[in-house]
Amino acid sequence: MRVFGLVAWGLLCYAAAAIGAVASTRAGAFYAELARPDWAPPGWLFAPVWTVLYGLMAVAAWLVWRARGWGGARGALGLFVVQLAVNALWTWLFFAWRLGGLAFAEILLLLVLIAATTLAFWRIRPLAGALLLPYLAWVAFAAALTWATWQRNPEVLG
Repeated sequence: MRVFGLVAWGLLCYAAAAIGAVASTRAGAFYAELARPDWAPPGWLFAPVWTVLYGLMAVAAWLVWRARGWGGARGALGLFVVQLAVNALWTWLFFAWRLGGLAFAEILLLLVLIAATTLAFWRIRPLAGALLLPYLAWVAFAAALTWATWQRNPEVLG
């Protein structure tokens, strides 16, 4: 049952990644054409970073689920699922629909949801909360990058 739970949380996290990936099929070329700040990472870096982050998210959710089950951690795990859906939406807003302002507002909401999820997980299992800290840091960086890129490309990102 433990392994099944880990696999299930992993599938959920990587399903969210796949939903975002569908929206970013042409993201590499689009990202390369955008005016970006000097501190923007190269496009190739995003896939490996997100692969690791989704893995950490899956393990964190699994640890909480193992500690309390769905019934005992309904609020924390529900919050996790909501932030995962909001996470998948960002790629559509920015890359597929090219709505920079909405993508920026949405990523701010995502930051709040990740912080709340991190705190909820920490209260149940501190290690689970700690595993979400790299995700929180990366999304904070991504929020700054979203803002800076949107501001430099108003004609493309509305």
